[in-house]
Order: sequence, then C-alpha cells, then structure tokens
Amino acid sequence: MTAARVAVIGGGRNCEHDVSLASAAAVAGALEDAGYVVVRLTIDRDGGWRRGADGCPVDVADAIQVLRTCDVAVPVLHGPRGEDGTLAALCELAGVPYVGSGVLAGALAMDKWATKLVAADLGIATAPGLLLTPSTAPGYRWTHPVVVKPVAAGSSQGVSLASAAGDLGPALDEAFALGRRVLVEDVVAGREIDVAVLGRPDGTRTVAPALEIVVDGLFDFDTKYGGGADFRVPAELADAERKGLEDAAVAMFDALGCAGVARIDFFLTADGPVLNEVNTMPGFTEQSQVPKMFAAAGVSYAELLDLLVRDVLG
Repeated sequence: MTAARVAVIGGGRNCEHDVSLASAAAVAGALEDAGYVVVRLTIDRDGGWRRGADGCPVDVADAIQVLRTCDVAVPVLHGPRGEDGTLAALCELAGVPYVGSGVLAGALAMDKWATKLVAADLGIATAPGLLLTPSTAPGYRWTHPVVVKPVAAGSSQGVSLASAAGDLGPALDEAFALGRRVLVEDVVAGREIDVAVLGRPDGTRTVAPALEIVVDGLFDFDTKYGGGADFRVPAELADAERKGLEDAAVAMFDALGCAGVARIDFFLTADGPVLNEVNTMPGFTEQSQVPKMFAAAGVSYAELLDLLVRDVLG
C-alpha cells in the first residue's frame, strides 16, 4: 500500500510564527516516523511560502500545486491568518482535505468576542467584559483590576493585567499593537483548567483528562513558554466539576462547528466553569497541553496524529 502524502504547513504572518514552527516541526517528524510521506510547507512572516526542510522559496500558486499533490493537509498555524479559518479556506479552494476545523469554526473561535456571544447563548459563563476599539478606548475608565487582551491573538500574546489605573494605557497599547479590537475583562478568581475534545467523523466526541495550569500570577506568553507554569494532568477534580467542564467543552466544540481536536480553556470557580477561550489549532509539540492530556489517557503523540490524519483520509 502506498504511503499517504501529508502536507504539514507551519509558520504564518502573525506573532505566533515561532510557536507554529515548533509545532509543525514536531508534527512533521512524528508523521514521518509513522510512515507517511511528509511535504513541509512554511509561511514566512512576510507571507512568502517555502517548501521542504531546506526552505526553498515558492510562490503561492506553486504552493497550491504542491498541496494538490498531497492526500491531506495538516495546517499547524496558530493565530490570525492561519488558525482563524484562512488556511482552511485555502485548502477548501484547492480541493485538498485537511485536518482540523473549517473556515467558520476557525473564524468564530479566533474571535474571542464572538466566542463569548456563543457561550452566552449556551448558558456558559464568561468573564464580564467590554469590547474596545481605537475610537471607544479613550472613553474607558479604569475602576478595578482587569485583564486586557487582543480579540484575535493566541499564545497569550498581548495579554496584560491592569492592576492599577496607571497600567491601563500600556496594556491597551500592547493589545492594540496586535489588532484593532481589544477585550477588557474582569479578573476571574479560579483554577485554570484546559479540556481537549476530539471529534470523530461518526459524530462521537472524546474528552481527554483535564489539565490544570498552576502559575504564580498571569499565564502570559513568557510564563507559557518560559517554563514557569506547572501543568498537572489529570487535574484533581470532583466528579461534578469534571462533568461540568466536559459538558461545557463539548457544547462549545459543537456550537462553533469544530472538527478534529480543539482545546477549550476555563476558569473553574466556586460557581462553576467560566469559559476563557477556544483554540482550534492549539500548540502541538509533544510537550504541549493537548498531547499531554491525551497521553494521560494512554494515547501517544504519534497515535493522536495518526488518528487525526486517518479520520480525514477515511
């Protein structure tokens, strides 16, 4: 039997470029070890495309032709111009099956404000917050500690805690540097719990053991990738807490129309789960949260990737 050709796409034109490169390299290596013929494609920070481990430059038209020689694509781009449905749209137009969520699910999940609206319709709590733009931000007045974040960014990029009035201006500047819409949310007191949901073609949903992030202070970019966070999996949860988190995670997965695997992040408070965000293409090295959660269920990194690809190949 001929080995399937799999295009693994990494990089991207956003602040998560380096994180995506690490995920894509890990995914490509694991799929090669599993016997797939892997075709590496990389999107540079300036939007240029490269092919292969040596990074040979190609134009977009050539990149699409390369994609069309593959049986399936694995888009491993995090953040805007990738995870937000952009790359899924390219694959759709090229007629190439792909792993992960489609155009609409990616766009909705990347937009934290839209995600909050979906959650509210489902009765899932989110942090009270306001949407600010460059025209409305000057009228906002700090009255209590808030978390400031871009509406569409990931890897905790541009996220700041404004503990005092003097922190607000710099926090807004940092968030607006990554987009024209910013969320200002109340600080939620609770445990940070991640839940991974795997959607299968037959409609079944598999929820991996939950992971707790234990960190001193805000779980920002430096903490996330600098080794300052303690990932505990499986998280110690009461049965009712676990069920509440899993039910909310699956409800969000389905309401947004996610496919493949997604990570849904919560704060677990005394009143129950509070949704933080949904990641349709979460970090995907072997040491990232989602692979760690499935490993705790006895599913190795290589097995998880193989399952995702085989589900698309049919």
